[in-house]
Amino acid sequence: MITRRNLLAVTTGTAAFAAVLPRIAFSQEITEKTVFHDPDAPVLGNPAGDVTVVEFFDYQCPYCKKIHPMLEKVVREDGNVRLVLKDWPVSGGASIFAAQAVLGAAQIGKYEPAMGALMKTTGKLTEEAVEKALTGAGLTMKEIAAAVNEHSAKISGLLDRNYSQALAFNFAGTPSFVIGRTTFAGVLDEKGLKEAIAEARAA
Repeated sequence: MITRRNLLAVTTGTAAFAAVLPRIAFSQEITEKTVFHDPDAPVLGNPAGDVTVVEFFDYQCPYCKKIHPMLEKVVREDGNVRLVLKDWPVSGGASIFAAQAVLGAAQIGKYEPAMGALMKTTGKLTEEAVEKALTGAGLTMKEIAAAVNEHSAKISGLLDRNYSQALAFNFAGTPSFVIGRTTFAGVLDEKGLKEAIAEARAA
């Protein structure tokens, strides 16, 4: 069931994010800039779009994988949406391994094929299953491993920030979204996603 929370009910601007946070100390300030414009977070769709959709997801989340084609379709057909993808690997070691591997692939310009390959997997992931999916998409684990090692601080920092932001928004699991000034904890269907984008654009 979707839990919808309007951040504008609290305040507006950058403070809208800070105002909804629980009283927990985070090492990084949660602001509109850090949520929507983290320079290390992968962005698909239109980088200059007038609406930003942020998805927190896990490669072992069956709901994330189920709605991913729909999410891509809506973003593509709209043409003016920035899709910011935030790995939130909450399902154990294989999820962390998958997130690190795909973010490593991003460092060598191969984010989309790597992400697409893992979004097509089914069932519980293992490190071996992740490697099989990535190599099946034409990627090499040697190249990915080298990229992960070279950019380990960058990747770890991004995952830490994603985790802190998800907790700050009181998300309980994946998928979860921030669209405009509204958070959505749970699965969005196509109609709900389009309505959320329209509302954000109108605001």
